[in-house]
Amino acid sequence: QVQLVESGGGLVQAGGSLRLSCAASRLTFSSYVMGWFRQALGKEREFVAAMSWSGGSTAYLDSVKGRFTISRDNGKNTVYLQMNSLKPEDTAVYYCAADRSSRVRISGTMYEHWGQGTQVTVSS
Repeated sequence: QVQLVESGGGLVQAGGSLRLSCAASRLTFSSYVMGWFRQALGKEREFVAAMSWSGGSTAYLDSVKGRFTISRDNGKNTVYLQMNSLKPEDTAVYYCAADRSSRVRISGTMYEHWGQGTQVTVSS
């Protein structure tokens, strides 16, 4: 059974940084687009960032462009989300997800596998 395990969440002050990690197992990691999504309390899940299997193509939510960076290490079956200049509105549970696609997609319904999520809380 495919497993995606997120880590790196926590409490940080506005303006601070966090680096999320997502370790994947039991899947051919290099064949998957990897994405990050988030869901704030009382809100719908939203796309944050995604990267193609080669790393050559990325997509970002407009509100995180220039602050967040997605990266991956196919040798370690791990995808990362570096989050800088965090704002209180970034507070949410962050999920990583895997999509066996040849191109980056931003719809969560396209992603087959999901992690359990990690909480990110940004205080003002």
